[in-house]
Amino acid sequence: MLHEWAFANQTWQLGKTPKLMGIVNVTPDSFSDGGSWLAKDAAVEHALELVKQGADILDIGGESTRPGAEPVPVEEELRRVIPVIEALSRQTSVPISIDTMKAQVAKESLEAGAVIVNDVTACTFDADMPAVVANSDCGVIIMHMLGTPQTMQNEPTYDDCVREIQEYLDTRMDALIEMGVAPERIMYDPGIGFGKTADHNLELLSSISKLRQRRPVLIGHSRKRFLAKVIGRPVEERLAGTIGVSIALAEQGADVLRVHDIAAVADAITAFQSLREAYTS
Repeated sequence: MLHEWAFANQTWQLGKTPKLMGIVNVTPDSFSDGGSWLAKDAAVEHALELVKQGADILDIGGESTRPGAEPVPVEEELRRVIPVIEALSRQTSVPISIDTMKAQVAKESLEAGAVIVNDVTACTFDADMPAVVANSDCGVIIMHMLGTPQTMQNEPTYDDCVREIQEYLDTRMDALIEMGVAPERIMYDPGIGFGKTADHNLELLSSISKLRQRRPVLIGHSRKRFLAKVIGRPVEERLAGTIGVSIALAEQGADVLRVHDIAAVADAITAFQSLREAYTS
């Protein structure tokens, strides 16, 4: 099943080959690469390298949402992300996403050149966020998170993980539509690692067709902790595991993969799909 995702006078046909979202964390404390791209020039250089590697979207974040992360004041988050977005908007035509839960950060990022708002709270943390996205033509990624970054991994429990998360995202989409957001601008993210055990994550990752019945789905699985249970590797040794999951997600029709290692994932998916076409033709 193909989906359309519209934003900023663009309409993407999704569902055949996953689009790749490159992660640019302008933070000192992200779980995998905290501090690596904190300086503006380093962040911009890294983002442009991801574009060369094949990134279809650049996701700029100025506040870590890893388990236990501390909140960042609005002023500091703006200081981190706005110069990066302004510079990138002048140097690349690749769509820029702002990864934030704060309405002021989203608004100023859109004014600086971002065209997508990626909100890990599904536009619930800040009461002004729905109006910000409704008054724009931006794409909107709404994610499921159980609790907050400070509490989300405290024994998360579900009766039916996939069904409950699908229903939550459907409810949030309907609420945003009522507030003026066009449905074709919305994308779902089930929130891998955000209030889920490793088993919950694996259940979600094997249920893409269910999750994307109404809207396209973004999956952010790159280097995450559930891979430690699967392959027994520390974070710096999870590239192969990330690639393996990416291939399985491509097979299921996932629409966007949010990853750190664009070139490796892109090559793996291209090789996989080329071989699949050969043996199914």
